[in-house]
Amino acid sequence: MNPPQPNFYNPQQQQQNWGAPPMPSQMTSAPGQAPLNVNGNQNYQQQQPQQGTNFMTQQMAGMSLNGPPPAVGQQFPPTMNAGPPKQMPPMGFQGPPVSGPPSANQAPNMQQNQPIGTNNAPPMANQMKSAPPPSSVAQGMPNNNFPPTPAASMPASNNFNNNMAPSLPGQQQQQQGRPPMPSNPITNGTHSPIGVPTPQPNQGSQNQFPQQAQPGMPPAMNQQNQGSQNQFPPQSQPGMPPALNQGNQNQFPPQQQPGMPPVANQQNSFNQPPLTGQPRMPPMPNQPQMVSQPPMPGQPPMAAQPGMYQNTPNSGPMPPMPGQPPMPGQPPMPGAQYPPMPGSQPPSFQQNTFNQAQMYQNPGQMPPAAPGFPASNQRPGPMQYNTMPGQQYPGSPQYPQAPQQPQRRLDPDQMPNPIQVMSENQKTNGGVFSANQAGLVPPLVTTKFVTQDQGQSGPRYIRSTMYNVPVNSDMMKQAAVPFSLIISPLAKTVENEYPPPIVDFGELGPIRCIRCKAYMCPFMQFIDAGRRFQCLLCKATTEVPAEYFQHLDHTGQRVDKYERPELVLGTYEFVATKDYCRNNTYPKPPAIIFVIDVSYNNVKSGLVHLLCGQMKEIVKNLPKDQGHDKSLMKVGFITYNNTVHFYNIKSSLAQPQMMVVGDLQEMFMPLLDGFLCDPEESSAVIDALMDQIPKMFGDTRETETILLPAIQAGLEALKASETTGKLLVFHSTLPVAEAPGKLKNRDDRKLLGTEKEKTVLTPQCTSYNNLGQDCVQSGCSVDLFVFNNSYIDLATIGQVSRLSGGEIYKYTYFQADIDGHRLIQDIIKNVSRNVAFDGVMRVRTSTGVRPTDFYGHFFMSNTTDLEIAAIDPSKSIAIEIKHDDKLPPEENVYIQVALLYTSCSGQRRLRILNLSLKACTQLADLFRSCDLDTTILFLAKQGLFKLLEHTPRQIKDGLVQRAAQILACYRKNCATPSSAGQLILPECMKLLPLYINCLLKNDAFSGGSDITLDDRSYAIYFVLSMDLPVSVSYFYPRLIPLHDVDLDRDDIPDPIRCTGEKMLDDGAYILENGIYMFMWLGLGLSPEFTQSVFGVQSVQQIDTDRNSLPVLETKLSKRVRGIVNRIQQDKNRCMRVTLVRQRDKLENVLRHFLVEDRGTDGSASYVDFLCHMHKEIRALL
Repeated sequence: MNPPQPNFYNPQQQQQNWGAPPMPSQMTSAPGQAPLNVNGNQNYQQQQPQQGTNFMTQQMAGMSLNGPPPAVGQQFPPTMNAGPPKQMPPMGFQGPPVSGPPSANQAPNMQQNQPIGTNNAPPMANQMKSAPPPSSVAQGMPNNNFPPTPAASMPASNNFNNNMAPSLPGQQQQQQGRPPMPSNPITNGTHSPIGVPTPQPNQGSQNQFPQQAQPGMPPAMNQQNQGSQNQFPPQSQPGMPPALNQGNQNQFPPQQQPGMPPVANQQNSFNQPPLTGQPRMPPMPNQPQMVSQPPMPGQPPMAAQPGMYQNTPNSGPMPPMPGQPPMPGQPPMPGAQYPPMPGSQPPSFQQNTFNQAQMYQNPGQMPPAAPGFPASNQRPGPMQYNTMPGQQYPGSPQYPQAPQQPQRRLDPDQMPNPIQVMSENQKTNGGVFSANQAGLVPPLVTTKFVTQDQGQSGPRYIRSTMYNVPVNSDMMKQAAVPFSLIISPLAKTVENEYPPPIVDFGELGPIRCIRCKAYMCPFMQFIDAGRRFQCLLCKATTEVPAEYFQHLDHTGQRVDKYERPELVLGTYEFVATKDYCRNNTYPKPPAIIFVIDVSYNNVKSGLVHLLCGQMKEIVKNLPKDQGHDKSLMKVGFITYNNTVHFYNIKSSLAQPQMMVVGDLQEMFMPLLDGFLCDPEESSAVIDALMDQIPKMFGDTRETETILLPAIQAGLEALKASETTGKLLVFHSTLPVAEAPGKLKNRDDRKLLGTEKEKTVLTPQCTSYNNLGQDCVQSGCSVDLFVFNNSYIDLATIGQVSRLSGGEIYKYTYFQADIDGHRLIQDIIKNVSRNVAFDGVMRVRTSTGVRPTDFYGHFFMSNTTDLEIAAIDPSKSIAIEIKHDDKLPPEENVYIQVALLYTSCSGQRRLRILNLSLKACTQLADLFRSCDLDTTILFLAKQGLFKLLEHTPRQIKDGLVQRAAQILACYRKNCATPSSAGQLILPECMKLLPLYINCLLKNDAFSGGSDITLDDRSYAIYFVLSMDLPVSVSYFYPRLIPLHDVDLDRDDIPDPIRCTGEKMLDDGAYILENGIYMFMWLGLGLSPEFTQSVFGVQSVQQIDTDRNSLPVLETKLSKRVRGIVNRIQQDKNRCMRVTLVRQRDKLENVLRHFLVEDRGTDGSASYVDFLCHMHKEIRALL
């Protein structure tokens, strides 16, 4: 329940002070809330020593471009010389090939045992100058007591650098069989693996099963790519995930290594030359050759043991034995749980560095299979460690069962991940967020917080990609971070937040700036004793109307400031006068018209019976406006097949009347009185109509349907009734009947992922675009509910919804008994939410910047106004802002969003959102105040708009290049000097590589021939209209464990990283992204769980075809069903629960959504993509 609103202008009522400075007792922060400092940087104070964020990738291991010879006694793994080819085993991922001459530093005949630097690092003495302070020691990194770096205006970043520090003496001497060193007390041991990676069957070729389309299910992945799913990108596009549905044609052919026998399953390895100008890679763990190495200082030389490498200082320390804590510089063993190390800090206070010392060597490694014998692809033992997630290491050795050691690779647990970032932000920024100053960076979208509006619009309504704006366009171009806003003007408030108050000035109307027409807001400054005010957006001064005049106090503030919401709040509403209404007349309450396809398909699937049976329940949920106790909205009904049928449901009639319009060329409205009625007054007539419709059309054999004339009929009905509203259209087949809007079947999914895909993703005619424009100009929004069993051309018919601010729902292979509940829940959520009808939105900015590009579901007839027939809390609009002049560094950047709309009670209102940002002259200030979730959603919406004009490869290349440019700019201008082999990420953008990779894998961008054309179009429409909370879990799905839930709680358990490596054989998990929900059941799941939740003894007995959980009275059953229901409640759409048993055919569909793993279509894993991003950044530097 929202608290009651005061009446602002009733003199008898005591005035409430809005946004008044809090009393001393209110100044304390909420429990667990970190204090917010004034520079908008929540995680650290500006005085904190400057830190940089470094990662070094596996591909850079053992490389030196300009480094000096190693320190005395330093040993390195053997390297390939640059002369005649030596034997090389199949290697793990090294990144895409790069051609080019060797560097000047690379000796032409480097000997194999010549020691070379592993890092591009300067000598140790120089390293100490740029290393992070002791407080930012990364997980597993020995504390080398580096001197602290001087404080600077530099954003903190995270540093995982295991190789830049000299090894501890004990590490250098430790050999196999010795106990591990005691853990360093100053290490960050906060990461412990959630579980042991489970072996996956047939990992060399995961997609063994034929894929079958499941009713209502996401399509199975393309099977052409299965044989080569672990191939890296085509050479024509270095480092990019290949376009889908290209089979093997663009993959690297398996290459035999010089002097090596062919290796089985070689398609899973990456064979390529090293990067330009870098010495060759050190051999991987199963390299058979041994090289004698110089002894350690003061020690006799160690004899090389067959099949083993010596543990040289730069090869990383030995993995710990089971049950032992990890050594310094090493992550814990999988499956082991360690307490946090003393003195450890959350990684958000570290510098994030990756370097290739995070790859491990495998002692006890046997050579690959002898020539002439295929190398085995499976290891004995319960666990197998893959070189990359989901990738089987070719030629894996066989050895007796012993404590398994991880192969050398980048450790995914050491890389930044969303779960950790969200958890830390919840701890530091949960509680109350006071929006009281310019440039304040809000909590993450996923953080639970309460906004205290003190003159700035809350982040639920409007977010910026940056809260410190560069003063000129050159800095913007250099940084490459987009300056954009994501606006959800009708976003829902949470408990303890006030809804925006409504201010009524009567006939006077809203007070506005005389020049730029901005509305009265906290950004206006009153001058001349209160007789005039200056607008901070355009600097013009305006006379204050006599009715609005008020004296100023000694500080220059109006005496009544805290009694007027528009002077102290960031978000509020004005009641509009007739000047803001169509034809200068106040509007009527809006209406909802149900437009139902009654052709053979919808009757046979049970849809018509279901809708008519549930209509009484649906119309009970129409929205009530603020201050009203019942809904004022009207309803109407239209059915259609190859003709259109209107119904008179006037309350005075004994039976409803039906009128048929057969002339589809000139659609008109055959009745005026009785079509739109109050659902309560006409409930008896509506019930009679719902009984009759299934009987009238129950025996229909009509399969050829129309669509455009039916939508036009609804539009004409609203026009004739002189009201606005929306149509809910329930449609099933491609409109092929002879009528306006007839479409051809152009289904050719082979074009998806190719340069010609835009020919099937753009409309095949302009009829539906024109209809959409007609709808928006009459205030009519169209929501499409599609029930297709075959191609329906959403790319064309969906334009009506896109242009009118509508939404598209899709139920492929709909069956009323299976999907009926989901549909009815979606309709009820749709009709019950608060909607702004017949809207016009404009964004005003202060001088120096201006909005230029707009992305979302709306129509624009000019360059400034967005016409939106309906917008609701689940939709957002992305707006890009660009410089048109230099900004004064001492002034703020002001933004005001005004949405003029008709409420669901028929009142014309203006909703005003105000936001101010700081201007900055330093790039470090910009990178300290970025909002990554907002940036990613903006790039997604912008990319999908451009996708209809450019090829998919251009769009994906552009995303990767932009991300590389952002990170290269930070590295060059903001980070401390360090080795080129380190990948440095700004703190607030450390997830940028992961999220960009998620975008590239998303169906909206990468759907190939493994999905249908309609699925691809549906994903595009969904992303274009979605808001920020939905986008976070859509691009990075939530993976929620169920097998270890706390039965005494009722909240949703904390999610884990979205990778198959975290899924245990004896676990149960929910994977959901807002559209699909899977429940994955491991084959080792305990009988207690299956009995309590499913009522059967084992996983094999569970009926995976059921789409809901059985209702059992056990505590665990109630808890699991409660989690599912809670997830459904938080979403805008009801998701079908799909049960997936481990190793079933459907598991490949689920694995498509495990975005950190290598894609079933061959797209790069997180580890692979991070390596590729590092290569792109180094190329820019």
